[in-house]
Amino acid sequence: MGGAWIAATMVVVVCLVGASSSSVEQLSTRECENLGFTGLALCSDCNSLAEYVKDQELVSDCKKCCTEDSNDSMTKITYSGAILEVCMRKLVFYPEIVGFIEEEKDRFPSVKVQYVFNSPPKLIMLDDAGEHKEIVRIDNWKREHILQFLQGKVKPTSAI
Repeated sequence: MGGAWIAATMVVVVCLVGASSSSVEQLSTRECENLGFTGLALCSDCNSLAEYVKDQELVSDCKKCCTEDSNDSMTKITYSGAILEVCMRKLVFYPEIVGFIEEEKDRFPSVKVQYVFNSPPKLIMLDDAGEHKEIVRIDNWKREHILQFLQGKVKPTSAI
C-alpha cells in the first residue's frame, strides 16, 4: 500500500509541475497577433493592463505574448503615433471611447481615428516609418486609462 501511495503522490506532483509550467508558456507570434498582441509589449505593460481591465483571460494572454522587462532605460518603448481603430456602428457600446474621441483626441495630434467595419476598439501603435508595431485592445478601458497609456507610449510632437 505504501508503494501505491508514493506512486500516486508522484503522479499528482508531476501533474502540478506540468500545470504550473504551462501557465508561463509563450504563444507563437501568429497566435499573439490573432489575440491582438504583437509580442512587443513589455510584461510590465501587462501588469498595468491588469489594473485597468478585469478580464483575467486577456491579461493571461498578454503575459503569454509579452517581452520581459530589463533594467536598461532604453527598453521603455515609445511610438511616433497611433491609430485608434473602431467600428462606427459599435461606438454606441463604448461611451468612454466616444468621450476620448470627442473631447481628448485633439491633445494627441499623432493619434488618428480610423473607422473599420466590425473592428473591436484597439490602438495600433506606429513607429517612425508609420509601420504597425503593437496592437492593444481597449474594449473595457476608461477614458483616463486611454489618456494615461497614450501619454506614456506616444512621443510628444513639437508644437507647430
